[in-house]
Amino acid sequence: MEELDYWRLCEDLNIIQAALLTVGTDPSSEPACYCEDLKVHERPYGYEAAKSAITSALRRGSLEGTISQLAEYDMNGNFLGWIEDSVDLKESMVKVDALREWLAGRGFQSGFFFPIRDVAPISYLDQSNACYAPKLAAAIRAWEAVTSDPERLRGKTPKAALSKWLNEHAASYGLIKDDGMPNASGVEEAAKLANWKPEGGASKTLSE
Repeated sequence: MEELDYWRLCEDLNIIQAALLTVGTDPSSEPACYCEDLKVHERPYGYEAAKSAITSALRRGSLEGTISQLAEYDMNGNFLGWIEDSVDLKESMVKVDALREWLAGRGFQSGFFFPIRDVAPISYLDQSNACYAPKLAAAIRAWEAVTSDPERLRGKTPKAALSKWLNEHAASYGLIKDDGMPNASGVEEAAKLANWKPEGGASKTLSE
């Protein structure tokens, strides 16, 4: 299980967390955990659009959750009241189930909120199958992981993104050498098999 998967335990998320997860970024990772302190162009790709859309939907009531306003204090730290029409991104919450339904209604079918779940392993992905082919399974899983996460394709060709994932998960599919390092030729073959754009060139992400 990857670190990002533990966020699936949450039934509610604040706006920052919801926006980051929508674009496939772990809210607890750096620099994402303090992304609002970064300049706009330094924030995760797609974050600003996701944050704006989620905030607007909460304001309109088309997305279930709660809006909290920012507090105003004087120079001595005394509470003065709430800032009208403001939104506290850390305190405003959105229901995860409602967010998933809202995203689906806007054409999203992949990404963090739409994990791939097999009720039972497909025969060619089932390691107990006598005909199980690790390299084929690796290529399929790499294709699923890369195409469901726009951030993995950002600035990369499909082959480069696939190779990166395969190197990260090489041990799970026997794509390693005796010294425990990824088998470069095996990774290359699996990446070629999964590559949907053999002519090269970086793919556009879902947000482009």
